[in-house]
Amino acid sequence: MKKVLKVCGMTHSLNIKKVEAIKPDFMGFIFYQKSSRFLKEPPSYLPTKVNRVGVFVNEKQETIREIANLYSLDYIQLHGNESPIYCKELQQEGFNLIKAFQISSISDLENTTNYINSSQYFLFDTPCSGYGGSGEQFNWDLLHQYENSIPFFLSGGLSLKSISELRAFTHPKLIGYDINSQFEIKPGIKSEAKVELFKNQLIKYNLL
Repeated sequence: MKKVLKVCGMTHSLNIKKVEAIKPDFMGFIFYQKSSRFLKEPPSYLPTKVNRVGVFVNEKQETIREIANLYSLDYIQLHGNESPIYCKELQQEGFNLIKAFQISSISDLENTTNYINSSQYFLFDTPCSGYGGSGEQFNWDLLHQYENSIPFFLSGGLSLKSISELRAFTHPKLIGYDINSQFEIKPGIKSEAKVELFKNQLIKYNLL
């Protein structure tokens, strides 16, 4: 399975344009007001050559629809406690869904079974109070117990130092890598040099 790279938490037009030039596959924009990477209004430039992902946390469906149309989102990432029915309703409207899960136990993985029919992808992240962006890594060994059919993104504290661990980690349903806080100059602004180096390292070791 070909792997992809997702850069999340983008906010600044020039930064968006420069990161897009590195050619990630997905770019995430956070529409959760409590996040330090909250995108309050459309930047003057939005990417045209990558998949646009809108990240929401326990948001009203009506709001998601409005933002998805305004930003021409390709994917909706749900990072809260959204129910399978909630996800299915959005999917039936034509939205492509990425459902995020905070993983700390086998039961968290077992819960993903309830979302198999309402998600294109899953995203596995580190448990934290802020619904992501913790900069910390969870226990990837748990993922060897994941046996569902939905491909997943690996998230949670990925950094340039993660390459050796990523080389050692294999799973048939791993679809890609989601990077955020460890590649920032400040919240919402990525270091283009770090993102490019990370991508080049992934390619070097056939991880991408």
